[in-house]
Amino acid sequence: MKYTITGDNLQFVNIEFAPGEVIYSEAGSMLYMSGNVRLETKAKGGVLSGLKRAVSGESFFVTNFYAEGGMGLVGFGGNVPGKILPLDLRGGKQWMLQKTAFLAAEDNVNLDIAFQRKFGAALFGGEGLVLQKVQGEGTVFIAGCGDFIEYNLMPGQVMKVSTANVAAWESSVSYDIQSLGIKTALFGGEGLFVTTLTGPGRIILQSMTMSKLANSLVPYLPNRS
Repeated sequence: MKYTITGDNLQFVNIEFAPGEVIYSEAGSMLYMSGNVRLETKAKGGVLSGLKRAVSGESFFVTNFYAEGGMGLVGFGGNVPGKILPLDLRGGKQWMLQKTAFLAAEDNVNLDIAFQRKFGAALFGGEGLVLQKVQGEGTVFIAGCGDFIEYNLMPGQVMKVSTANVAAWESSVSYDIQSLGIKTALFGGEGLFVTTLTGPGRIILQSMTMSKLANSLVPYLPNRS
């Protein structure tokens, strides 16, 4: 498999792959494909895995792509203006993703769900109770809203992040929420809670969230009343 990522803030990923290789994606994220690519919708991993994906916010089915008679080409894009980032999982790496981050992956990447370790993080952290977990000997592509920035946290190093701006983090990173206090929430404009990420491990943050993007467009929508 070879890939290139094209664009600036409305990116798409172009994947070239050979016969015998399989790429799968979230249903509906394919933008284009070459004429020799065949697609098939399947419940990857069976019914149980399909139900897990549905719980995490993905569709029950995934779309598999196969190249026939030569190299195939398929392009994927996110559903909001933003970036696409490849994560190489080879060597036993495991990443946690917010439930809207998964875009596409090689077939030997396993997409599963994980539950928040602490109820407070689930209730107030902006990501909900269920997250996505990816692992396997291959590459996964994630999509985020706005721009990405990556930090590699040292052991014990803490990063406090505005709610829902965390796109992904390595499984070695601890995830929790922290209250900023009522006064800050009421007058500071930052909300009541922040996400705390404690190293070691890599974290990926996004500059925008879907909810903020949607709220920013509300004043410009036609008034149908």
